[in-house]
Amino acid sequence: MKKIALVTGGGSGIGRACAVALAQNGFDVIVTGRKMDPLNETVQLMQGGAAIACDITDADAVDALFAQIDRDYGRLDLLFNNAGNNVKAAPIGDIPPEDFLTVINVNLYGAFLAARGAFNLMRKQQPQGGRIINNGSISAAVPRPGSAPYTASKHAITGMTRSISLDGRPYDIVCGQIDIGNAASDMTTQIAKGVPQADLSIKAEPVMDVKHVADTLVHMANLPLSANVQFVTVMASTMPFIGRG
Repeated sequence: MKKIALVTGGGSGIGRACAVALAQNGFDVIVTGRKMDPLNETVQLMQGGAAIACDITDADAVDALFAQIDRDYGRLDLLFNNAGNNVKAAPIGDIPPEDFLTVINVNLYGAFLAARGAFNLMRKQQPQGGRIINNGSISAAVPRPGSAPYTASKHAITGMTRSISLDGRPYDIVCGQIDIGNAASDMTTQIAKGVPQADLSIKAEPVMDVKHVADTLVHMANLPLSANVQFVTVMASTMPFIGRG
């Protein structure tokens, strides 16, 4: 029987690449996001699976999403908690409060709602258990200049990953985190052109094919629940992360 996977933010970029890779490796994949057209494009690339529109920051909508998964599939084996956003880089004093909340609402609150929904389904299903993989980003470890909202959200994801790992032990629910650096996507277009560095210079940075993220995720997803990749970093080899700052 195929394992059931849910990918949030599955309509583009990392989410789309990972959804396709999971489908190619035997998972029955559900993708979710706010807009149906890009989700349907992902389903076409997967040559199967399902698309369900959902605003990940709407608690009622997220509850409805997991209720539908329960009705249609009866279980969930994997959540890739991937949906995220960002705002224009700026020093913290120049960041409007609404911009901070825009990032936190998707990257942290939305990730919490999705993890909560997956956790509740995984602990009630039979056989019990499942895997949650959070998209952390290397900003979960070190910031870029002018990135207070994004960095705060990703540092918080690390704490949530650790907490879920403990909470899930009685129910055979495991949680890991994939920290990604400079995977080629719409969010990294500017990186190849030049972004602020810790020394206040502007430099272009190398990027890597998003396929390497997808391959890493598939490896994590295929482990038995008796084993877990707690944290893994996959990044463009020569980007300024080791030694950043």
